[in-house]
Amino acid sequence: MPDRPEVTAAEIARLAGVGRAAVSNWRRRHPDFPRPVGGTDASPAFALAEVESWLRTQGKIAELPLLERVWQLVDTLRDPAGHPAAPLVEAGALLLLLHREPAQWAALADRPDTRLALALPRAVAGTAVHAFGPDGARTLGLPGLLGSTQLDLARLLAELAAQAGPVGAYEQLLTRYAEANTRQLSPTPPEAADLLAAVAGVPATVLDPAVGLGSVLLAHPPTTGRYGQDTDPVTAALARLRIALHTPADEPGPLPLDLRAGDALRVDGFPGDTFEAVLCQPPYNERDWGHDDLQFDTRWPGGLVPPRGESELAWVLHCLAHTRPGGLAALLLPPAVAARRAGRRIRAELLRSGALRAVIALPAGAAPPYGVPLHLWVLRAPRPGSDFRQVLLLDAGAAPPGPGGSAGAQAAEGGRDSVDWTELRRTVLDAWRGFDLAAREGLPVPADRPGVHRTMAAIDLLDDETDLSPARHVPPAAPLGGAAELSHLGGRLAELLAGLPDPVTLLPQPDGASDGASGAAAAGAVTIGELVRGGALEVYSSGTGAATRPAGAGPGGTPVVTDQDLATGAAPSAVLATGPGPAGDVRTRPGDVLVPALGGGTARVVPAEGPLVGAALGRQLHLLRPDPAALDPEFLAGQFRSTAGTRRAASHATTTARLDIRRVELPRLPLPAQQRLGAAFARLAAFDTALAQAAALGRNLAQAATDALATGTLTPPD
Repeated sequence: MPDRPEVTAAEIARLAGVGRAAVSNWRRRHPDFPRPVGGTDASPAFALAEVESWLRTQGKIAELPLLERVWQLVDTLRDPAGHPAAPLVEAGALLLLLHREPAQWAALADRPDTRLALALPRAVAGTAVHAFGPDGARTLGLPGLLGSTQLDLARLLAELAAQAGPVGAYEQLLTRYAEANTRQLSPTPPEAADLLAAVAGVPATVLDPAVGLGSVLLAHPPTTGRYGQDTDPVTAALARLRIALHTPADEPGPLPLDLRAGDALRVDGFPGDTFEAVLCQPPYNERDWGHDDLQFDTRWPGGLVPPRGESELAWVLHCLAHTRPGGLAALLLPPAVAARRAGRRIRAELLRSGALRAVIALPAGAAPPYGVPLHLWVLRAPRPGSDFRQVLLLDAGAAPPGPGGSAGAQAAEGGRDSVDWTELRRTVLDAWRGFDLAAREGLPVPADRPGVHRTMAAIDLLDDETDLSPARHVPPAAPLGGAAELSHLGGRLAELLAGLPDPVTLLPQPDGASDGASGAAAAGAVTIGELVRGGALEVYSSGTGAATRPAGAGPGGTPVVTDQDLATGAAPSAVLATGPGPAGDVRTRPGDVLVPALGGGTARVVPAEGPLVGAALGRQLHLLRPDPAALDPEFLAGQFRSTAGTRRAASHATTTARLDIRRVELPRLPLPAQQRLGAAFARLAAFDTALAQAAALGRNLAQAATDALATGTLTPPD
């Protein structure tokens, strides 16, 4: 175990808000750059204290962010031979003490280190026993004695909790861990977990047999009996602590929470137990899931063993076996599960038994892997004598799009951030609740909605393929293409084009005025770094480390502007997921200039009012705050949008380019000349935005007319 924190080149880049290529350049160009103290030739490690000192000397960071200091100390405590997340269990247990017993920590914190090292483990263990009971607390594996390094971590965690709250602090640490271990851990996002919970209603008990970090169980109130299992005991401990931290501090313990370790398919942690709801996002594409060992398992209906390549269907049957009659099971599954030929017999059995009630196609970006449009399977454990045999097929990925174009195009362009969760929830829940009520009460099922959902008899789906893909069965929507609709779109496009200024009036004059603005190219240059050191400009980089969720996925929240919002000119598309966020987080003000960290010729001035004002700064963004007495914001933004303005400041990695913000050069001009240039830049930016809007509207009009002609809704003109 290292006796001092170490960082890799990737972590140095994170600290400084630059790309890894920039760190490689620093190592080559600066003889005083710290030497490696460990790691390998391919991935060297550097002493954090030396790196931090060098970055400060070079003016690349003012202070190491608190979250980074905590994370590096957590990494120092990691045993190379142990689990990489083990220190996060200790961190979570301490944060649980701060959450449930803040006065007790305040009394302990003033003690000398020797007394604190003896008293703190007892206090942490006592809080865990109160929250989980003796058996649950033992599963955490907390140490009996804290050393000096752990005490340093405890004080830093208390400082981080004072900024973000104990819940926010732990969410930030878990986010960092998940980002660093994406191959081993892909947590279900809270929006998808909330959708699963909403489909299930308000069950008294819920089981997640692939609990991960507990996102699905977190979507249920603390009074719900929550049960879960995970193959990794450390991950199960993290989930236990995370759920306890999200539970109100005054909630009496032990909490109705039972999380167990073990492979749910091979070693079922709840044999014979049934629950009102079983919800999960199981692991995908597992070849070694126990096919040979589970040939005669009682969970397989009629002895129908899932094929070796259909691990997802094994999870479906496992969940169904733990659902009490009339209860609900819901799983997020890859779309191939609905159509692979190897799983046809299992799918047919689910249809014949009446267990499968709905297959819902979600848009890409709803849950990891974010590039795949997952399916949501909903099942009800059949009651004796029930003869309901109908299935709801819903294509929510093809639901009506937002203003930017087709829903599929939006998901493909923006990934998870482009999912309109408000509209998606409405589409899914309206269709599912109407269908489910009809099934339970013996009422007529709701009418089909072309392009969105269709109800089919199970027998009509039983054929040589038993393909349950909604896109194959949902009839296409009536195309937009009636004469009145096309006329309306054409009128909007004509109005927008008529409002564009004459491009000639926007062009600079070849023999311009002599006030100095036209001589910008001949003026002396000043870098952003020099302006910062001179006090004329403040620069904030990298944005908040707090967890975020897409806007519209829940009530309220502080908006977070992202680099995607900047590129599209849209309002902030995300909000902070853990309340107001750390007190030190920067918020946008009128006159600020936002620039993507990857460059790309985009820059935007925060207007005097609107959704951008007061937003938190997201990842991959720089915020520049000019002194209005020295720098004009529109002039600054226009220079960043120019080709020459950022070309020399670009740093390149293998496949991406980043902007070294402090190397960007601006012409030295008096404020009046800046303001004149800034006004011209602003007019050009408005012209470019209007052109982009007209282009999007024109594409919609052309697509609508094409669909109308293709379906015969309209006939071509003579």
